[in-house]
Amino acid sequence: MGGQQFATDALLLDTRKMRRVLGFDRTRGLVEAEAGIQWPELIAWLRYVQHGEPSPWGITQKQTGADTFTLGGSLSANIHGRGLAMRPFIDDVEAFSLVDAAGRVRRCSRTRESDLFRLAIGGYGLFGVIASVTLRLSRVRKLRRVVEIIDLDALLPAFEERIAAGHLYGDFQFAIDPGGEGFLRRGVLSCYQPVADGTPMPERQLSLVERDWERLIHLAHTDKSAAFERYASFYLATSGQLYWSDTQQLSTYLDGYHRRVDAHLGHRGSEVITEIYVPRRALVDFMAAAAADFRAQGVDLIYGTVRLIRRDEESFLPWARQDYACVIFNLHARHTTAGIAHTAAALRRLIEMAIARDGSFYLTYHRYATREQVARCYPGFRDFLAAKRAHDPQELFQSDWYRHYRNLFAQEPCHDGEQSQQDRVGRRSQSGVPA
Repeated sequence: MGGQQFATDALLLDTRKMRRVLGFDRTRGLVEAEAGIQWPELIAWLRYVQHGEPSPWGITQKQTGADTFTLGGSLSANIHGRGLAMRPFIDDVEAFSLVDAAGRVRRCSRTRESDLFRLAIGGYGLFGVIASVTLRLSRVRKLRRVVEIIDLDALLPAFEERIAAGHLYGDFQFAIDPGGEGFLRRGVLSCYQPVADGTPMPERQLSLVERDWERLIHLAHTDKSAAFERYASFYLATSGQLYWSDTQQLSTYLDGYHRRVDAHLGHRGSEVITEIYVPRRALVDFMAAAAADFRAQGVDLIYGTVRLIRRDEESFLPWARQDYACVIFNLHARHTTAGIAHTAAALRRLIEMAIARDGSFYLTYHRYATREQVARCYPGFRDFLAAKRAHDPQELFQSDWYRHYRNLFAQEPCHDGEQSQQDRVGRRSQSGVPA
C-alpha cells in the first residue's frame, strides 16, 4: 500500500474501540456510528435491531476484498463497491464529526462546514480525526446472481443491459494467464438483480470456504489458467442463487496468506494493488494495451476485475472525475530491489496508458506515480496540498504517503508542499481501500 495509513516515527491513532452506534432514524434511513466501527459490526447491528421487520435498512455499498475496515477509514478514502450505477462513498454520507488540528469538533455536512465535508471525504486522513459518521442507508433487497462467461468486447453492452433490467451490483473478473488467448479479455460477468420480496431464501447454497479461496490463490500464482477455470466453473454453478443486498457485499480475506505462497514459490513476495480508471469507450483499447505490455515485460498478474463508477461531483479531490470503467490489477512483486523496481515500472506504465486515454488512477495504493502523473490525473492536487496547510498549518495529521508527495511537489518553483517543521501524527484507523 502507499502509506496513507501510516507515518514513520509518528503516533498512530487506532479508533477501533470507537464502535458504538449513536443513532438510527428508521424514517429517513440514516444511521450514525462512531468512526471505528467496522463493516461486519455495522451490518450485524442493523440486522439485529430490525429483526423481523418487513423492509429493513442496510448498507448501500462498501469496499470489496476485505471487510475489517473502519467506517471513518472508508470515508477518508472515499471508497466504492460493486454498484453498477453508484457514485463513490461520498454519495452515501449524510454528515460526519471531525476533530481538527486545534482539537475542535466540527460537524460537517453539505450545508454546514461544507468545505471540510468536501476535503475530508477522500482526504486520506489529512484534515482531522473522523469521530462519527452518519450514513445514508438503502432498503435491504433479495438479489439473484446472474452469471455469464463473456468476452471483453461484449462487456459494456452487457453492463448496460443489466442496468436497464434493474441489476444493482456486478463486476467482470478476467482471465489472468498471459499464455492464453483470453488474457484480459475472457471473463466472468456476475450481476445481482432484485427479486420479489416474497421469494423464499434457500437454507443452503453453494459457497466458497476459506480452503477453497486458499486453493484459488495458490493456483493464481502457479497455474493461472486452472485458477480462472475453477473460479468460472464455481460461479456458473451459482447462477440463480439468492443473496441479501447487504451481506452479499461481505468477502473472505485470508490474513497472512502470502507466507504459504512464499513457502511454495521459494521467494518472498506480495501483491501490489492498483486501480486504473478509463472512459468506458476506451476500455477495450486500454485492456489490449495492458495485455501487450504485461506479456512483453513479464508482469505477473494474480487477479483482475472491471467495475463501473459514476462521476463524483462533490469531493474536493475526486478520483472519479467522469463515468469510468474501473480496472483493478493485483500484481505479484518479488521482495528484492529488482523485483520492486520491476513492479513500480509496470504501475507507472499502466498510469501512462490511462493518461493516453483520458483516464486516471487511485492515488494511495502505491507511491510509484511520478509528480507529472499525479498532476495530470489530479489537476486539483496542488490546491489540495494548499488546503491541507490552510486547515492544519503545523501539519499535525500526516502519513508517509502525504510526506512523499508533499516533498515531491515542493521541488517545483511554486514551492507547493513546503517541508514542515514537525512530523508528529499519522493515523492508522482513518485509512481505507476502493475496489
